[in-house]
Amino acid sequence: MKTTTRPALACPRWLRLGTLACCLISGEILRAADGTAGTNDSSTTASFNMDSLDDKQKLSNGDRLSFRIVEDKDEPRPLTISDTGELEVPYIGRVSAADKTCQSLAKEIKARLEQKYYYKATVILGVDLFSKNRGKIYLVGQLRTSGPQEIPSDEALTLTKVILRAGGFTDFADKKHVKVTRKRAVGQEPETFTVDVSEIIEKGKMDKDLPLQSGDLVFVPARLVNF
Repeated sequence: MKTTTRPALACPRWLRLGTLACCLISGEILRAADGTAGTNDSSTTASFNMDSLDDKQKLSNGDRLSFRIVEDKDEPRPLTISDTGELEVPYIGRVSAADKTCQSLAKEIKARLEQKYYYKATVILGVDLFSKNRGKIYLVGQLRTSGPQEIPSDEALTLTKVILRAGGFTDFADKKHVKVTRKRAVGQEPETFTVDVSEIIEKGKMDKDLPLQSGDLVFVPARLVNF
């Protein structure tokens, strides 16, 4: 008996395209379920490694910082460390920032954000090196010029430097008992340092020259005059 082979029916082109599209969509759905569809958040934030943030330079009062949470995909926002050494951070409020590095502070903020507000928070902090100044220091008492002095962004000021910038002492200044009062965090008493500036200037003991911070108050008393 002779058998005849029936020719295979040609599949219409529109049907082949439709089948291919369904396969592609199904594959994309499966990858999405596995967390591999599109751009993965972990791969997006991988380039923002918080361990690469500066961990050497200590922050101080008046520093202007650039703050960003990578997961928000927003532009960086400027934040300034207050005269009490605190930073007002979105969502969590005031955070002690002075004397910490960008890296340590960023990790502290990250931990607090992830406690209540974020599943994952990649915090990027950097010092704005182009800010005009880093706050002010206030001088009163027996100086040629009293009043506020701005702290330049590219210079660390010490006690002797601000005194020289103020024109030096008056004739009645007590150079041995110059007082520097420094604000601390809210609820804490201010800290006061007494410095013998004559020992620094006349004897060259530069290790005793006190580095100043934004908000410091320098008071030069009058020396007692014996008649």
